[in-house]
Amino acid sequence: MVFLNGQFVAEESAVISVFDRGFLYGDGLFETVRILGGQPFRWAQHDERLRRGADFLKMRVPFSSGELSGFVEELIARNGARDSVLRLTLSRGVGAPGYSTRGAGHPTLVMSLHPAPISAPGHPPSTRLVSSSLRVPAGDALAVFKSCNKLPQILARAEAEAVGADEAILLNTRGKVAETAAGNLFWVQAGRVHTPPLATGVLAGVTRAVLLEICAARSAPVQESAIGIEALRKVQGVFVTNSSLGVVEAVELDRQPLRRSPLLAGLQDAYKALVRRECGDV
Repeated sequence: MVFLNGQFVAEESAVISVFDRGFLYGDGLFETVRILGGQPFRWAQHDERLRRGADFLKMRVPFSSGELSGFVEELIARNGARDSVLRLTLSRGVGAPGYSTRGAGHPTLVMSLHPAPISAPGHPPSTRLVSSSLRVPAGDALAVFKSCNKLPQILARAEAEAVGADEAILLNTRGKVAETAAGNLFWVQAGRVHTPPLATGVLAGVTRAVLLEICAARSAPVQESAIGIEALRKVQGVFVTNSSLGVVEAVELDRQPLRRSPLLAGLQDAYKALVRRECGDV
């Protein structure tokens, strides 16, 4: 079952207009939320980012936070999807042809559930990275939101897959490491956890924020830093975060092995424990 504009419908019946601006122009936002034990992890943060993004785009979210939370709960129950990933997409809806937003007064909101990624017990997921030829704009105000315009990330991922890698690293227009195609980037150097500042042109990831919380709780030093790709090759460990996979170690960059930090296992365990605790799946 899929949620579409206030109704629960069968997946094959969940259709929108070919004139929807999300389809025509990528004029919209999305959120990806991990579901565990039938509960969405950090739903409040995802909802808050969605609404900030909608305000930025001068777009209306057609349901209150309470209403949307109730719809999520019902969607999970109808699908029996207690361990899954929720995809929420909000578009400006149908409007007049062209770039003007005039007349687009009825947003489209869709939610669907998908199987959660599976990793074998004792074998946490890892990723092989390549540096992409694509660049993201430094200081882009839109980058902190999950807009439906993700062509640089899509093309970067295609570059990675074309050479047998799993994921791509995008640099910004100043030559600094920004993010991966589908996640935030972290690295370890001199016992300190680093991540690019948001002004680098990166998404304000919910899992990124959770990792920063965990580091603070463990008194692990954290620093927002700008770094180039050559310097990244020499650090003591690299990992990627996103809502679907959590915390993923990077083991290779441009077909060269990366060093592996002993700090990572503790951060992964702490993240998993936090998700289970907050979702009541303990």
